[in-house]
Amino acid sequence: MDKINERLEGLAELLKAISHPVRLCIVRGLLEHSCNVSRMQECMSLPQSTVSKHVGILRAKGIIKGYRNGPEMIYKLVNEDVKRIVEALKRYDNRQEPLKKIIRN
Repeated sequence: MDKINERLEGLAELLKAISHPVRLCIVRGLLEHSCNVSRMQECMSLPQSTVSKHVGILRAKGIIKGYRNGPEMIYKLVNEDVKRIVEALKRYDNRQEPLKKIIRN
């Protein structure tokens, strides 16, 4: 039972790490292409310090990794489980789009 609880706690921690809207947006964006914090910040119209804080959380959980490209630190999504989760969420969100249009009208 302890091993099951450990596994479930690990899964819960992973889900918590991506459950914040900013972090989910970062991960979803990195699913498409790697980029630096400045580019993320421009896309989300958030202060760089906010984006950096959330990038740090994702790095600490092993969800993303950074690599140097000259003076820039480029981040990419490396956790395969998170990739699958976010792809599933993306498919779900795309299915909801027609409903959102109906509700808005």
